[in-house]
Amino acid sequence: MKYSKEQTQALLLKIENSLREYLSKNKIQNPIIIGVHTGGTWIADWLQCKLGYEGKAASLNISFYRDDFSRAGVNPRVEPTEMPVSIDDKHIILVDDVLFTGRTTRAAINEIFDFGRPLTVTLVVLIERNGKELPISADIVGEKMQLENNKNVKLLGPDPLIIEIIDKDH
Repeated sequence: MKYSKEQTQALLLKIENSLREYLSKNKIQNPIIIGVHTGGTWIADWLQCKLGYEGKAASLNISFYRDDFSRAGVNPRVEPTEMPVSIDDKHIILVDDVLFTGRTTRAAINEIFDFGRPLTVTLVVLIERNGKELPISADIVGEKMQLENNKNVKLLGPDPLIIEIIDKDH
């Protein structure tokens, strides 16, 4: 099942508006937006542009930080992490497409802290689905989804961004 471009866009606008409100309420200016490769990076770049920040969002490739690295091995298309010079004492907006088990988020936070000590880390996800294995929740969520164990959420993109529900074997 595919969401339409308009349905996906509505969720993007929801997280954009929620993030604007969150930043205003918490008096956060000029945060560093970091996307988790690949889908999170697409969304982070989109948010970076919509919020009026210059340049591209930072990008994390958490392949080497995953706790299943020894079992899964290295993805043959590993993209490098692109991080600003210093994140010390900065507000970080960590963006991912799907929060599922929490393991990707844990790996991303570990990598962020290898670059310095941020003031805060705010997690923004387009989809939060059932199946958590770690006590990690997003601060800003586009949609919460209950899916059967044999289903996965995939973000197609980058232009246009489209959410797709697929069978795990797919």
